[in-house]
Amino acid sequence: MANLGLQKRQLCDIQGRLFELAVKNGYDCPSFVDVFMNSKAAAALDDVYDRLQWAGEEYILEELDEEVGGLKKAGETYSTEVMYWTGYTYRYWHYYTGESSREIYKIAGAETMNACWLGFHTLSVEMAVDNLKEIFRQKLL
Repeated sequence: MANLGLQKRQLCDIQGRLFELAVKNGYDCPSFVDVFMNSKAAAALDDVYDRLQWAGEEYILEELDEEVGGLKKAGETYSTEVMYWTGYTYRYWHYYTGESSREIYKIAGAETMNACWLGFHTLSVEMAVDNLKEIFRQKLL
């Protein structure tokens, strides 16, 4: 983690808190993750610099809700721990590999992240990402 500067680590934390906030607001977790990872908001966070990177998780959630015309309520929920780890890991993954949020989501969707959390959340983020990418490669074989 030492290779990420303070601003990038803060963005990882903000995205983790954003995913946590989705649970607290009663949104369907798989749907939220899908919508976010394929959104303009996620693309803005992927960018080298965008004004959204200076916003907090509440503002980003409002922007996303507006962008998609309303986030899906109820449905399947994950624990706040799973959601925080998922959001944090996705943002870190972007910095680690340079892949976009959309590309990352194709490799490890919400269901994969939820299923892998128990075994992967205690690993370094780099190791978790490498393992998630390997799981994806194995599925392709």
